[in-house]
Amino acid sequence: MTTINQPVTRRAFLQTAGRLAALLGLGAGAIPRIASAVDELYEGHAPVLWLQGADCTGCSVSLLNSYPLMPVPLLTKHISLKFHQTLSTTQGAQAAQVVNDTIARGGYVLVVEGSIPLGIPEACSFADENFADLMARAVPPATAIVAVGACASFGGIPSAAPNPIGAVGVQAFLTQRGLSKPLVNVPGCPPHPDWMVGTIVHLLKFGLPELDANLRPKKFFGATIHSRCPLFQTSQAGFPGDAGCMKNLGCRGQVTYGDCPMRRWNGRTNDCTASRGACIGCTSPNFAKDGAFFSV
Repeated sequence: MTTINQPVTRRAFLQTAGRLAALLGLGAGAIPRIASAVDELYEGHAPVLWLQGADCTGCSVSLLNSYPLMPVPLLTKHISLKFHQTLSTTQGAQAAQVVNDTIARGGYVLVVEGSIPLGIPEACSFADENFADLMARAVPPATAIVAVGACASFGGIPSAAPNPIGAVGVQAFLTQRGLSKPLVNVPGCPPHPDWMVGTIVHLLKFGLPELDANLRPKKFFGATIHSRCPLFQTSQAGFPGDAGCMKNLGCRGQVTYGDCPMRRWNGRTNDCTASRGACIGCTSPNFAKDGAFFSV
């Protein structure tokens, strides 16, 4: 992907670094290193290769909603510096060459969006290569992998029964192919843009963040949705749309980990429980695999 540098004021630059420091739960002393990472993103030096498998591109769309954490020009022109299938203007043989050259150079953070079809590898391909084989080439030269979204993290909707294409998440793929690489899962359908940007910046300047048993950053997935929900101590809702906790209406917040009620979405406007839609458990390993999205 060709980078196009945009003028950035020092004020905006420092505001971005400060926001990321707060996002990652780091003190003011970490701001210089965060500023260095942001500078690499702005100047086009951040080695990130973003590949997409069996997905809906929803994670990429969510990434573009990062404002005001980061200006849109940074996301559209810099953060996926090597290649991004959805955002790139390059196509055909030229796009394939960019990916092949990046893999040959190595030393990048590999971001994977979408699951990997192992049962029917031809169900997902890039250029003339199925996605599983492309992943097998892209993993060894990478310094680390970030699996963004429910599909890349745990298989997601493509892996729901009967799963005819044999879709799996990145961790299962690595095990199946006998590959080993530091991996961070950033699940969600889609994941919050803060989770993705924060994880990538942390990897660039601080290494692996503290992870839970499912390889999710504890900073974002350290407590259940229910424990952080403003409806936690309210009376139980009896019918959809009623005021109160929706536990008895199928909300999965009690068993789903994330900070959605605190972080909120679309410029901090709303989230699933606040909109009376209930939590569907999209950050959980069993999302879409154990029946209906809502569990009563």
